[in-house]
Order: sequence, then structure tokens, then C-alpha cells
Amino acid sequence: SVELVAMVPVVLLVGAVAWQLALAGHTAWLTAHAARAAARADAVGKGPAEAARSALPGSLEDGLEVEPLERGGVRVSVKVPLLMRRWDTPVRVGASASLGRGP
Repeated sequence: SVELVAMVPVVLLVGAVAWQLALAGHTAWLTAHAARAAARADAVGKGPAEAARSALPGSLEDGLEVEPLERGGVRVSVKVPLLMRRWDTPVRVGASASLGRGP
């Protein structure tokens, strides 16, 4: 009985860490999708920042950064969300995409 009560915080902590890792992975996948959308928009002369923003859910738009690459293409980065939304995270996930429009 005491062992069960002692293990509850450990199980909750392991669950929280696993969920945070899942959030980070999902954010990386969404960032790659936004980078591809921004590269497509850049290739046809549209705004890559608007395309990246439209490809992301609203919860990830706050920390969005879109920068053009020297050889064509774009790099998109966003902040990884935390379980507790009150805290801000210093961790960012980035992805770059290009459609092969070199110099």
C-alpha cells in the first residue's frame, strides 16, 4: 500500500515526460510541413511567412520565425509548447525546405 502511494508521483512524472516528448515530436512534424508550404509559396512569389502561418495551428503561431535561405528555400522555427501553458519554453524546433531553385 505504501509502495503504491510512493510510486504514483514517479508514474505521473514518467507520463508527463512522455507526453512532452510527444508534443516535441508533433511540433517538429508540423514545422516541417510549414517549411514545405513556405517553400512552395516562395517559389511562386507569394509570402512564405503567411503560408507557414496558415499551415500551423494557432497555438504554434506565436513563436513562429520564417527566414529565407541564401540558396533558395526557407527555414521555419517555432517554440515547442509545454504541458503547462503558463511557462514559456526556450526550446525551438526548426525545419528548412527548398524546391531546388538554386542560383
